[in-house]
Amino acid sequence: MAEKTGPTRRQFLAGASAAAATAFAANFPQVARGKVIGANDRIGVGYIGCGGRSHSHMHSVHYLKDQKKENIALVAFNDVYKPRLDRCAAAWKGKPYRDYRELLADPNVDLVCISTPDHHHPYAVADAAKAGKDIYCEKPFTHWRQFEQLKMAVKAVKDAKVVFQLGTQGMSDGAWHEARKLILQGVIGKPIHAECGMFRDSDGGERGMPIDDRNAKPGPDLDWEQFQGDAPKKEFTVKRFFQWRLYNDYSGGPVTDVYPHCFTPVAYMMDAGFPQYVMAAGGIHRWPERDVPDSFNVYADYARKMTCCILGTFASGYNGGDGCRGSGARSPVVRGYDGALIFKGKQIEFVPNHGKKAAAFPIPYGENQVDHWAKLIACCRQRDLNTFSPIQLAYEVQTTMIMAYWSWKDRKVARFDPQTEQIVMG
Repeated sequence: MAEKTGPTRRQFLAGASAAAATAFAANFPQVARGKVIGANDRIGVGYIGCGGRSHSHMHSVHYLKDQKKENIALVAFNDVYKPRLDRCAAAWKGKPYRDYRELLADPNVDLVCISTPDHHHPYAVADAAKAGKDIYCEKPFTHWRQFEQLKMAVKAVKDAKVVFQLGTQGMSDGAWHEARKLILQGVIGKPIHAECGMFRDSDGGERGMPIDDRNAKPGPDLDWEQFQGDAPKKEFTVKRFFQWRLYNDYSGGPVTDVYPHCFTPVAYMMDAGFPQYVMAAGGIHRWPERDVPDSFNVYADYARKMTCCILGTFASGYNGGDGCRGSGARSPVVRGYDGALIFKGKQIEFVPNHGKKAAAFPIPYGENQVDHWAKLIACCRQRDLNTFSPIQLAYEVQTTMIMAYWSWKDRKVARFDPQTEQIVMG
């Protein structure tokens, strides 16, 4: 179990707007408030979404239970597609629910794992928080169009004081926590610039999503209306349902799907906060039959006179530099007035400016999704809000991703007003 190394986040900007479209959550059933979890109490986990990512989380939790003897159980499952729901409930001997709000009313559920299409995340997070459930939410925190819903979910989590962790499992890597300490100690001087990115020679993350049944159609086993949620209403197709990451109604391409993996460590190490403005460029440069970009580049500038660049494409897989680190991402570079930090294998290297001495620092442990879950479970027992990817960091990162997508879509600069917490285009 890693030591407690969560960030000391700046105070949440006052006056976060909770205004959001909430019709989707109407007729909410009576919920069971989450119980106070003792050091030895069983933690019941409920899964909202039973697709591929959720299966990975189920196995992580089972490993903690079976191999680490953690007092934890997989107790409830929800999905809009009944065949997946039934398979998971039978495999793990849990209770199936067709509506996630009924799962939240189950008193045996203490912690929820949200692994649905992006546009359902903020509603499930807000409703889980109001029900007193601790939360693991897959990235991205929200869909690119859901800035108001993002603020709604953040407020709900903070008001309820539930434990929250975003599914950027790369934050379990000790490299980022050691680098943050070095930056706070002044090793690189004032932070000024960072670069990170994600490169793939494949569209497998979208077109590779499995199609369970090519003859599937809306009906008793497939709730198409619930799947669509607050997204623009479209006619059902098998590809839209099973390969939803190809469509901007439900996804955003690299910037929302994978850039939270590579950008979250950088934002954490530099204590970046909200950007003052963001610009982005990209497009569909290789893979057809989609309406989300496959190549995307982001420039984010901060009031504290520092910049972060996020580069990436799914059209070519060479990462360059020091290879991969962080869920398949390009290893980042963090620059300051006195030099830079780079990440090579099991050490962090300081590359100096101005005749200073080079240095190397060991990385105590690497990325592990099981460790990401173990950190969350420990925080749930201790009522510690300082998870590896806590609510304020998730808010700042997702705001940056939304600003980038809006900039690309409108071909304008996206600016963040810290007083009103609004994104202004132009």
